[in-house]
Amino acid sequence: MAPPRRRYPTDLTDAQWALLAPLIPPPKPGGRPAKHDRRELVDAMLYWLRAGCAWRLLPHDFPPWRTVYHYWRVWRRQGLWERVLSRLRQQERRRQGRAPTPSAVILDSQSVRTTERGGRTATMAPSGSTAANGTCWSTPWG
Repeated sequence: MAPPRRRYPTDLTDAQWALLAPLIPPPKPGGRPAKHDRRELVDAMLYWLRAGCAWRLLPHDFPPWRTVYHYWRVWRRQGLWERVLSRLRQQERRRQGRAPTPSAVILDSQSVRTTERGGRTATMAPSGSTAANGTCWSTPWG
């Protein structure tokens, strides 16, 4: 058995894993047994998320980067991360004595503002001659 790896600041605590573990799909029955623990995969994903590094730059004491990426991609496509976030948010709201789902929304008027004219002109850049535009690929260089 391999020695335990060193802990990273992004690793889940036992209490955090206890909340998250029931939401992570177990290995599929049949076939070969899972080679990597689900907690190690999630810890590697959290490291990648926090470090903002390329998958290939995951430390070598995590499962192989291709394996971690594979599970991250499959779980993302299955909507797992959205379900995890929703469930954890509901649990936290209940812990605070609030309703599990928010009952109101706040919109910042700056994020939904358009021009006075509205319509398509509100979202289009002003048109101008491309002859004077040095960034246009069709502009001749001479």
